[in-house]
Amino acid sequence: MLTAPCPGAPAGVHLAPRSRNRGTSDLVVRKLPSPAQVTVLGSTGSIGVSTLDVIAAHPERFRVFALAAHRSVDALLEQCLRHAPRFAAMADPGSAGLLRERLEAAGSPTRVLDGAAGIEEIAGNAEADVVMAAIVGAAGLPGVMAAARAGRRILLANKEALVMSGALLCELVERNGAELVPIDSEHNAIFQCLPAGVCGRPEQLGVRRILLTASGGPFLDTPVEALAGVTPEQACAHPNWDMGRKISVDSATMMNKGLELIEACYLFDASPAQVEIVIHPQSIVHSMVEYLDGSVLAQLGNPDMRTPIANGLAWPERIESGVTPLDLVSLPDLRFDAPDPERFPCLSLARDALAGGRSLPVYLNAANEVAVQAFLQGAIRFTDIPRVIAATLEAGESCDPADLDEVMEQDRWARSVAEQRIGAL
Repeated sequence: MLTAPCPGAPAGVHLAPRSRNRGTSDLVVRKLPSPAQVTVLGSTGSIGVSTLDVIAAHPERFRVFALAAHRSVDALLEQCLRHAPRFAAMADPGSAGLLRERLEAAGSPTRVLDGAAGIEEIAGNAEADVVMAAIVGAAGLPGVMAAARAGRRILLANKEALVMSGALLCELVERNGAELVPIDSEHNAIFQCLPAGVCGRPEQLGVRRILLTASGGPFLDTPVEALAGVTPEQACAHPNWDMGRKISVDSATMMNKGLELIEACYLFDASPAQVEIVIHPQSIVHSMVEYLDGSVLAQLGNPDMRTPIANGLAWPERIESGVTPLDLVSLPDLRFDAPDPERFPCLSLARDALAGGRSLPVYLNAANEVAVQAFLQGAIRFTDIPRVIAATLEAGESCDPADLDEVMEQDRWARSVAEQRIGAL
């Protein structure tokens, strides 16, 4: 039997996720140089590609300093030749070697680094002004932490970083004068709806509730009894957003919204009771903030990630993003519903993990990544994903990881438990 790694902490610790994100408040006074040097972690994914699109539209304001990807050699080669970054890094050493050979053959001066250490090196490079953190999953956490230690402006598109190490990351941001700007469309919408983008205790800002909107994914109206038979292709066919396969499955299970709930509590210093999830299938209202006087401020826009990316790059200014303007006259009726807990059990699992202490979200995220990958490979059914997560959470003890090494140890433990549960199905 595997025992949860909880060194130095007793079981049953209940920790409220209320670390103040003062780094975000500092954004009002910090002005980026022109042109600002930008590192893009996860540059070949959808967020990375959109980031480079916005940067290319504003060559006087931004330059690409470094790019990082996993093993997409052809895509990263094309990006390097187009944007001429000083550095490129690939998590897979073999892919990095191939990229290095092809760049040298093309006469490119871009220096290629490899492995997780290479990605951390470019993420923490002091010559960069901005780091777009868009590597999906736990793999993106070390790069985010390196950027925080270096005091960079971090455009956080990787929600797992805060889910796994919220308090540790917020402490690093504050200690090193870094800036944490949320790029997930929902969190960026909340950021825009708060006074001057400030992240403080909601009651001090006159906030009653934070309303996270969710599309509901492709199975919002599918009979619950039919969900066991859905295929990976169906789960990845999101009705509104163009996303990677893992994130698309998270949207279908609404685990993405569970992770965003945890992230919102850290970003905006909110209690779980102050964050409500609302189904909004049209994905036009990206999130809302309700104030004590009855006002509800909402951020609207077409479902295109270039909007929050441009907001994060230019903050506190505004720049063109390339997104088609929203035509309010032609909009369909906007629908809002409460999520069905039977259809979306992952939401309850996320709230349980949030209430259980800092290690439980680590287990939640790890088990979800393992279960989603197993589903995409055809090893388990769609409805087995929450079962694997629940079993992993039940096996774990609640404790407080002291540093990144302990977080990653807990992540590895939870992955082993999840794989065992999958093998027993």
